[in-house]
Amino acid sequence: MNNYKQLKTELCAYSVEACRVAARLGVNRVELCASPAEGGVTPSLATIEQVSKIEGLDLSVMIRPRGGDFLYSDEEFQTMLLDIEHARNAGATGVVFGILTADGKVDVERTRQLVEASHGMETTFHRAVDMTEDYEAAVEAVIEAGCDRILSSGGYDKAIDGIENIRRAVDISRGRIEIMAGSGVVASNAEALALAGVDALHFSAKKMVMGGMKYRNPRISMGGSSAVDEFALRIVDEDEVKKILTLIHK
Repeated sequence: MNNYKQLKTELCAYSVEACRVAARLGVNRVELCASPAEGGVTPSLATIEQVSKIEGLDLSVMIRPRGGDFLYSDEEFQTMLLDIEHARNAGATGVVFGILTADGKVDVERTRQLVEASHGMETTFHRAVDMTEDYEAAVEAVIEAGCDRILSSGGYDKAIDGIENIRRAVDISRGRIEIMAGSGVVASNAEALALAGVDALHFSAKKMVMGGMKYRNPRISMGGSSAVDEFALRIVDEDEVKKILTLIHK
């Protein structure tokens, strides 16, 4: 079982400012994404370049050409390969991806190709692993494909609900791959998840605040959904991050 001093931390970040906060507070790594409403897609090159200049922070870039499922066309797969190359050139130290077959298995061959294309960078297989039809078999498949790390909520919406599967993934891995717990990780459950034996915790510490717009047109929703407040901005809750770090580094 890992002790807290060995445990790494990763912030799911959607802006340069969020990454600066992560570095200042002592988070080890960021998973840089765009489009939180879609669960994260590949960010812009300019954003990657800006974050890569932040000292003391590892940068893993999301490689996901669109929202939705993880069954990709040949053209989408080629986009992923190109995005990996662009991320490396922009200064990323790692990439994050996940790719499945139509019957809910890890696409081992294509994942292996993504790993090979990522040579020199760390590779994380993201929560696509939680969408598979056989979780334990999926963990073995990701190991077979050569990834460095799995980000998982144990096959449940929240990691704390899938903690028994996360423990099983740790047992299965036997040190062959890092297991990182993520999704719904907050100060109130961080210690329990750390004690599951994982190598890292992944969290967003999201807080919504109102932007600076004084005039707001009430007749228009640019995203097509009135359920989303387009005048609210996503920022990092620094107090929540501090609580999580204090818990696992005590």
